[in-house]
Amino acid sequence: MSSATSQDVAAPAPDGIMQLGLGFWSAKTLLSAVELGLFTALAAGPASRDELQARLGLHARSAADFLDALVALGMLERQGSVYRNTPATDLYLDRTKSTYLGGVLEMANARLYGFWGGLTEALRTGRPQNEAKHGGSFFAALYADPVRLEGFLKAMTGLSAPIAAAIAARFPWADHRTLIDIGTAQGGLPVTIASTHPHLTGGGFDLPVVEPIFARHVAAHGLADRLRFHPGDFLRDPLPSADVLVMGHILHDWDLDEKRAILAKAHAALPPGGALIVYDMMIDDERRRNAAGLLMSLNMLIETPGGFDYTGADCIGWLREAGFREARVEPLTGAYSMAVGLR
Repeated sequence: MSSATSQDVAAPAPDGIMQLGLGFWSAKTLLSAVELGLFTALAAGPASRDELQARLGLHARSAADFLDALVALGMLERQGSVYRNTPATDLYLDRTKSTYLGGVLEMANARLYGFWGGLTEALRTGRPQNEAKHGGSFFAALYADPVRLEGFLKAMTGLSAPIAAAIAARFPWADHRTLIDIGTAQGGLPVTIASTHPHLTGGGFDLPVVEPIFARHVAAHGLADRLRFHPGDFLRDPLPSADVLVMGHILHDWDLDEKRAILAKAHAALPPGGALIVYDMMIDDERRRNAAGLLMSLNMLIETPGGFDYTGADCIGWLREAGFREARVEPLTGAYSMAVGLR
């Protein structure tokens, strides 16, 4: 039997390359739908193309292709000429629901979509491509505007909600009495964990301007008697003490020296037997599978002077350097994992 010639071997299809290379088409279609409030409009009930065109202010030329593209992308359902949300978009992209995740997508649409156009420059220079490129500061502007700040913190609560539920279920909270969430934002994580485990008390630590937003969120869940706000800056101030400290979406913002300094502060604040939980989109140790974690690290290249995402093995090494006697990594949900360090 003769060996196969090059003509006998089918050429690989280019479909995956083209789909990835033009992936911004799909992303921007979804982001514009969120910006226009399409999913919130359909949460009130199904609607025809003409109704949606009038309600959202769409041009007649764009409406059919826009809506049907969202059907093809799995973001809408259509029966005849009537459109409705999918179960997922109804749950996560309706602005009136507590499960709304669109705030993160709104930020991606308003800021990150444009800044990622500078990725090639960032790869060559190592410098941020966001507001800092022109002498501005996203966080300075954000924290100076209470309305915008509350919207951002609410978005972070939505993003962290499934992660908080997983931590509430998987960590041995019965062995501890108090917790403090570092960089707590609205306080979504301590609210979720304290609601699940009624014996726990504690609160959240964040910049002083966040306190009224935290207080409203905690009071709305009936937990003001168990959770309180601790003002401070984790780069400059000592951390409050508790049996368990939690850091989510924190460590990846900073360079290696800052990461190590933050972990050392956490070790100093914990009592013997206490625990630190760190969660992020941790990259798999072989750096082959968790594309979301690797892309998040590129996002830190765009957004920060020195931040980067990291593997579970990296985090275990830093925890041990900081003095934690035991450290382990556990998967949470989606691309997220948590590292647990025991003092």
